[in-house]
Amino acid sequence: MKSGFIGIIGRPNVGKSTLLNSILGEKIAITTDKPQTTRNSIRGIYTRFDEEGETDGVQMVFIDTPGIHKARNKLGAAMTDMALNTFKEVDVILFLVDGSIKKGPGDKYIVDLLKDLQTPKILVINKIDTMGPEEYKEIFDEYDELGVFDGIFGTSALEGKNVPELMNKIETYMEEGPMFFPEDMVTDHPERFIVSEIIREKVLNYLEEEVPHGVAIEIESYKEEPNITRIGAVIYCEKKSHKGIIIGKQGKKLKGIGKAARLEIEALLGTKVYLELWVKVKENWRDSDFALSNFGYKE
Repeated sequence: MKSGFIGIIGRPNVGKSTLLNSILGEKIAITTDKPQTTRNSIRGIYTRFDEEGETDGVQMVFIDTPGIHKARNKLGAAMTDMALNTFKEVDVILFLVDGSIKKGPGDKYIVDLLKDLQTPKILVINKIDTMGPEEYKEIFDEYDELGVFDGIFGTSALEGKNVPELMNKIETYMEEGPMFFPEDMVTDHPERFIVSEIIREKVLNYLEEEVPHGVAIEIESYKEEPNITRIGAVIYCEKKSHKGIIIGKQGKKLKGIGKAARLEIEALLGTKVYLELWVKVKENWRDSDFALSNFGYKE
């Protein structure tokens, strides 16, 4: 058995969570079109046994990190620290980009961090379904000339294009080692965490630009009964005006969030779900060490 850890890093919104879901063949990380969707390091576990027997194969543990960005508050700083700490604990680093290094200072900042690391580094040019051959070649050559990366792959995580080839390359860096997790496990996060992330994803999808990143979810109750799971969750926001936006006229927006979340949670748990949502205001929680610790963003 070969095994190892792989860190997925990059700027916000380049498709890290989409790639992880594509690798695993199921959704464990939420995805939206808004940057900085991922706040915690999420571990996805890929296990494959060779046909000869159940002792030969590979287990690759992927760590999807928050997008590395210039922090505007303590939450942003905690997210970036989480991503940078990944460098120290993995066997391979996947650096995702979706455009030229000239696009902004973020990619250059990450490249500078990677330069002196001995860890194998693979550049993944994602979203190739949105670019032509000439644009792709220009981006490829630009990064290739830096001499930092051990391999460069073009992928469309959304369509699964070139993902198997990328996996074959990653596997060459895995060494003989233990199975860290049971073979049927795809993430080490408890169901409560994934449930809270599903609710947050629906909130992000339903809300205007100014509200989403001031939102946190806390699961207050989680009771499994024979034919139904009863879940009570609080959606925290930073301003009273945001509370009204989340609830919507006659509570319609909150009902829509609740229904969309409930349907996905039912598919995840394989049982009927009764989901009750409340909205509360916790001003400036993103700059509160206590709140960040309470919501699981800081130790």
